[in-house]
Amino acid sequence: MRTEGSMFSDLACLGTIAVFVAGFLLLALELKEVQIDSVARLSYDGDKQSVRRVQTAGGRGAIYDRRGRMLAGNRRSLSIVCDPASFQQRTWEATKDAMLRAIAAVGATIGCPATLGTEEIRRHIKLELAMPLTVWRDLGAAECERFLEQDFRHPGFRLEETEERIYPQGELAGQLIGYVGRDRGSADAGDVKFNFFDRELRGREGIERYYDSFLRGMSGEAQLTVDARGFTVREATITAARRGPDLALTLDTEIQRAAETELRGLKGACVVLDPRDGSVLALASSPTFDPGRMVPVLRSDVYAALRDDPDQPLLNRAIGGAYAPGSTFKPVTAIAALELGVPEDLKYDCTGVWEYGAFRLRCSRHWGHGELDVRHALKDSCNPFFCQLGTDIGTNALLTTARAFGLGARTGIDLAGEVSGVVPDDDWKRRTYGERWYPGDLAQMSIGQGMLLATPLQMARIAAAIGTGYLVTPHL
Repeated sequence: MRTEGSMFSDLACLGTIAVFVAGFLLLALELKEVQIDSVARLSYDGDKQSVRRVQTAGGRGAIYDRRGRMLAGNRRSLSIVCDPASFQQRTWEATKDAMLRAIAAVGATIGCPATLGTEEIRRHIKLELAMPLTVWRDLGAAECERFLEQDFRHPGFRLEETEERIYPQGELAGQLIGYVGRDRGSADAGDVKFNFFDRELRGREGIERYYDSFLRGMSGEAQLTVDARGFTVREATITAARRGPDLALTLDTEIQRAAETELRGLKGACVVLDPRDGSVLALASSPTFDPGRMVPVLRSDVYAALRDDPDQPLLNRAIGGAYAPGSTFKPVTAIAALELGVPEDLKYDCTGVWEYGAFRLRCSRHWGHGELDVRHALKDSCNPFFCQLGTDIGTNALLTTARAFGLGARTGIDLAGEVSGVVPDDDWKRRTYGERWYPGDLAQMSIGQGMLLATPLQMARIAAAIGTGYLVTPHL
C-alpha cells in the first residue's frame, strides 16, 4: 500500500519530465526557425536582392500606304557594347580608367575613336552598372569587319544587333509620317517593377506619334543576376519582346507625290479626301522635310536649322495652319441663305464695289457683274453679292451654318497637331480685341475674309459635305 509521500514524489517526478519535454520541444522549434526557416527566408531575400529586372524593347511595326508601299520601316543596325563586369577593379575610379583604356584600344582597332567621355562612363558605372554600355552605335560594315577580325584582343566588348527606323520615300509626306526617337520605358509595367529599361523607338511627331503605342508592340523582360558589387554575372530572358503590328494608311503615295510636286517651291497645303468615308488620299504641306534626317539620332544642329527656318518646314499646314479661306467659304454663305428660306433666284446688282457707310469692299471685276443670282455669283465669285447676302441674313444664320460644317472645331483626324481655326462672333471679338462686332465684320466673313480662320483640311471636308450631304470624319 503506497503512502501519501510516495505519491507526491511520483507527481514531482512527472512534472520535472514534463518541463524537460516542453523545453526540448521549444528548443526544437527554435532550431527549426534558425536552421531551416531563417536560412530559406534569408536565401530568398538574398536572391531577390541580387536580381535586376530589365524591360526589353519590342520591334516597331512598319507603315504602308493604301497600295502597300512602305512609308516607314526598319533596318538592321550593329553597335559595339562594353560589359563593365569585364573591367572591374578595386575602386570605381580604377574601373572607369580600365574601361577608358579598353575603349581607346577598340577605337584604334576599328578606326573610329569613341565620343564617350569620362563623365559618361562614370555616370554609367554609378547608375547602370549591371547594363552593357553602348560605345559605338549604328556602325558601318567596314568598322564591324575590323572589330570581328580582332575581337579576341578585346574581351568585354561585343557586337549587338538592334533596329533603326528608315523612311524610304524621303521627304514625301514628311510632316504626316513624322519621326521617332529613342526613349526609356516607364517605371512600371503592370505590377512588375523594373530596374532598367532598353531605349526603345517612340514616335515624336505625325503618324509615328499618334499610333505610337500600336506600332511599339509588346515589351519583354530579362533578369540580370549581379554580385555583391552590382556587376552582372548571369542574364536570362523571362519574356521575349514582340514586334508591333504594321499599320496601313488610307494615303495614296502617287496622289501625295502629285500634290507635293505642284506645291514645290511654294508655301501651302493640299488635301484630297474620299468624300464617301473621309479617307485621306493626300495631305501635303510645303515646304516639307526628310524624316530620315532625324534618325538614328536627331542632332541638335539639324533640329535647330528646321526649327528656325522662316518657311517653317516642321509645320503641317494642312492641319496645323489656320488661314482665311477666302472664296472657298462663299458656298457656306449661300447655303446659310438657302437654309433661311432665301429664294434661289434672288438677285443683287453688282456695281464693282460694296459699301456700308465708310466701309468699301471691291469686286474682282472692277466694273461689276451687274444683276446676278446665287448660282452666277458663285460661278463668278462676286464679292459684293455675298457681302450683301451675308448682311441680309445676319450673323447668327451664318455662324450656325459655318459651325454645322465643322468650322471652329477640330475635325478629329487621327493625327497630332490639328488646330480648330476661328469662327468669330461678338463675344470672341470682345475677348480678343476688346471691340464689338460691326456689320463690316459680317460682310468680310461672308466672303471668307476678316477674322474667319480655317485649316485646309476643314475646307476639304466642307467640299466633300457639299458633294455628298454628309460631314465625314477625315481619317488616315
